[in-house]
Amino acid sequence: MAESRPYFDDEYGGRYILVEPGTFVMGDVNGTRSEQPPHTVEIVEPFFCGERPVTQAHWQAIMQDNPSRFTDGWAAGLRPVEQVSWDDSIEFISRLNSSDHESERLGFRGVWRLPTEAEWEYVARAGTHSRWSFGDRDGDLNEYGWHAGNSGASTREVGQKKANPWGFLDLHGQVSEWCQDCFSSDYSKHDRSSSAHTSDSERRIHRGGSWFTESDSTRCSARGSSYHYNKSDGIGLRLVWQPL
Repeated sequence: MAESRPYFDDEYGGRYILVEPGTFVMGDVNGTRSEQPPHTVEIVEPFFCGERPVTQAHWQAIMQDNPSRFTDGWAAGLRPVEQVSWDDSIEFISRLNSSDHESERLGFRGVWRLPTEAEWEYVARAGTHSRWSFGDRDGDLNEYGWHAGNSGASTREVGQKKANPWGFLDLHGQVSEWCQDCFSSDYSKHDRSSSAHTSDSERRIHRGGSWFTESDSTRCSARGSSYHYNKSDGIGLRLVWQPL
């Protein structure tokens, strides 16, 4: 059962769960070259992270359009939004902040943003040290995520699979999720902070694998990247709310 943590709900059906500071080992010595070298990262500031990816209904409410591929059926609004570039995601967040800047959550004001890559992996691992938050056996993945082996060649409504130990859903598969960070081929130039990595690269990191990827791409430490202007039916986003 997922740990009970402070949270708040928004008017779009989203829930945002408190992530407390801590340290973890980012990367995997047995993973691909891009996941090395493993290094200890310190999460200094608490933040609230979306329990689930941003849905089509949420995106539609803010942007007045729905670019997603998978829109059939009465419950399509509860599928994750996809076909959104990193640039689109930043515009979505800008509009969200403009309309929400005076709102208080649990007595605080804050700002919406994308998670950094380090924050994303910290949330995905949820205090675990295994390949996935549920363990090392990809045979158990069906219980926690949508991937090439069980998705039926499309996204699915969010929140149908089991949560990780901190209560987060749809981190393994479904849609890969944009992070703040610029692309890096490995961690050799990363520092040990939770800040987003910056460079002159036009590529941005996305994490988690998707409905069309094999199980290995859905591991906690697996990394993906794409140009900031690219759109894919396998990439969406998850929000972070940072108290001020």
